[in-house]
Amino acid sequence: MRHIIPAALLFVAACAPRPESTPAPVRPAAAQPVQPAASQHDHRTLNGMTANELVQHFGRPRLQIQEGEGTKLQFAGPNCVLDFYLYPTQGGPPRVSHIDARNFQGGDVSVQSCVYEIERARGVR
Repeated sequence: MRHIIPAALLFVAACAPRPESTPAPVRPAAAQPVQPAASQHDHRTLNGMTANELVQHFGRPRLQIQEGEGTKLQFAGPNCVLDFYLYPTQGGPPRVSHIDARNFQGGDVSVQSCVYEIERARGVR
C-alpha cells in the first residue's frame, strides 16, 4: 500500500493536462531610419565642421562666445536652439565636437529635429 499511493500520484500527474506553451514573443521589425534630403544634414555630419561651414549652412549665429580655447556658436529656429561647441584641432581650425539642442523653456529636444527645423526656416531643402 505504501508504494501504491506514490505510484497513483505519478499516474495522475502524468494524465493531467499540460499547460500550453506560450510562444516566444515576436520582436517587431526595426524601423528604418528616415534619410534626410540631400541638402539636409544629419546632425552627425555636423560634427567636425568649422565655424565658417556652420555659418554657410545655418546663417549668422544668434550668439558666439569664446570659452577658453573653445567657441560656442548658437543658432535658433522657431521652436528650438542649437549650441555647437568647437575646439581646436591639431594643426587646423576649431571644429564642432559637441552639439546640444533645447526648446526655449530649456527642455531637451532632439538635435536632429532642431537641425531640420532651422534648415526649413532658412529654406534649405
